[in-house]
Order: sequence, then structure tokens, then C-alpha cells
Amino acid sequence: MELRHLRYFVAVAETCHFGQAAERLQMAQPPLSQQIRRLEAELAVELLARTTRSVKLTPAGEVFLEDARRILRSVDDAARRARSFAEGKAGTLRIGLTGTASYTQVPRLARLVKDQLPGVVLDISTEMLTPAIEQALTAGELDIGVLRPPVRDASLALRRIAREHFVVALPAGHRLAAGDSVSMGELRAEDFVMYPAASRSVVNDAVIRSCRAADFHPHVAHESAKTSTQLSLVAAGLGVAVLPESARGIALDGVNYRTLLGADVVDLALSWRHHDSSALVGAFLTMLDDNRVFIDPAQPGGLR
Repeated sequence: MELRHLRYFVAVAETCHFGQAAERLQMAQPPLSQQIRRLEAELAVELLARTTRSVKLTPAGEVFLEDARRILRSVDDAARRARSFAEGKAGTLRIGLTGTASYTQVPRLARLVKDQLPGVVLDISTEMLTPAIEQALTAGELDIGVLRPPVRDASLALRRIAREHFVVALPAGHRLAAGDSVSMGELRAEDFVMYPAASRSVVNDAVIRSCRAADFHPHVAHESAKTSTQLSLVAAGLGVAVLPESARGIALDGVNYRTLLGADVVDLALSWRHHDSSALVGAFLTMLDDNRVFIDPAQPGGLR
């Protein structure tokens, strides 16, 4: 039995007329009648009761019609799913995001995917440090990374999506919280909460450069790889944290954010394997291009 035989039978059963069924199927009537006869012979069951004036389903034909429709729906659904995967419109996209970017970019990216690639499921890992994201990308454990340049691996493509200034997170009641802004030099005597020194954090590097530009080196009292943990330590009064401005998206009792003057800036970028042939990654990048998420043009040699 072939799928076309099921389609032939459903057309005849729904019209109860060989001529009309043949028109629907865009074929001649005699071959259609022959194929239905062959189907009945293969099943050893009469599906249609024919007279010179009418065609009706037999009881066996009614049962077979129900099953034939179900089978054809399943086949059509399978074909649609296969096309969606091949076109990058379905599947699971694994995304890793660094630090404070988790709080601003997850809603943005998830909303775009929901609206424009509804068949795509996001598997999101948050508050990762850039080196960990880079390693996961090269190992094939992530498809997309939202990280802070630079990256060391030349196999990774990179495009910027934001440029951020720094803010300082202060404990409630801190002497510097009275104003709207704080200068880098005013943090000279403060205890700092930072990412671990061994983590190769891009944010750490920018903070240290900014401190040195203000003629001091930060006194690091506590370290944590998680931005949320750093802010909890700030709320406890154990130090201040200098973080990208997207940290403002983390509302925490006992923490006040203030604009930081005289500090460096850091970029936020999207990264992926340079020669990734995944249709899903390609569709995602095209969607971001179409919605002007990138703030710099595509570079030659990459997917985008």
C-alpha cells in the first residue's frame, strides 16, 4: 500500500463521486477507479459500495477512512516539521549569556524568537563568564553566546549588540549614594567586590584599567563569578561593585546604583562558531539582522 492510495481513497470517500475525486486529484477517472480496486484487493475488503448512480462507503470503508485521514495528517505533520527544521524554523537553540547581560538580553531575545521563530525552543544558560562561554562555543556545547569581547579563539565570529558604560553598586546608606553620580577617583578607599581574578573577566580588566587611570589599584575584598552574588555582598555592606549599566536591571534591596564618571566602557557581542552550517543558527542571525539588533555591519567570511 502506498500513501497515494490513501489519498485517492480519501478523495473518493469525501466526494462519493469518482469524477469529482478525479478532478480534485488532477487525474483521469479510469486510473483512479483502477487504483481503488487495487487497494480493495490488497486489503481483501470492499471499501465502497458502487451502483450506476451512487458511490457509498461500506462499514469497513468508514473505519478505513478514519484511519486513512489520521495517517495522512501524521505524514503531513512530519513533512512540515522536517521542513521547519531544515529551514531553521524549529529546534532547540542553546544560548549562554554573560553576567548582567542575562537580565537585559534574555527578555529581548526571547521576545523576538517567540514572535518570529515560534517553533524554536531556547535553552538558556545565564550569568556565565565570557571565557566559559567561549569554551562552551568551541566545544559545541552552546550555539550562541552573548559575551564581552575580545574572544581568543579565531574560529568564533563576533558582532556587537551593545556598548555599555559602568555604574557603581553601593550599599544603602553609603556616603556616596547621596548624589546622582560618583567619580572613579572617589572609590579609591573602597573595598571592591569583583569577579574572580583567575576568571579572565573582561569586566574585571576594564574596572582595573579605570582604577589605574584614576591613579589607584582596587582593593578586592570579595570575589564571586555570579553578578547576583556580588550584589548580595554589596547589600550586606561588604564593598562596592563596579558593573556594566545593565546591572540596573537587578533590583535588590540594600543596593543603590549610581552613574560612574571616568570609567571605561565595555561592549556586548553575539558570538557563534564562524563556519557553523546550522540552519537554526542562520535563521536566528538573520532574524537579528532584520530587527537591527546588531550595532555594527556583518564581517566577510561569516554566516552574517
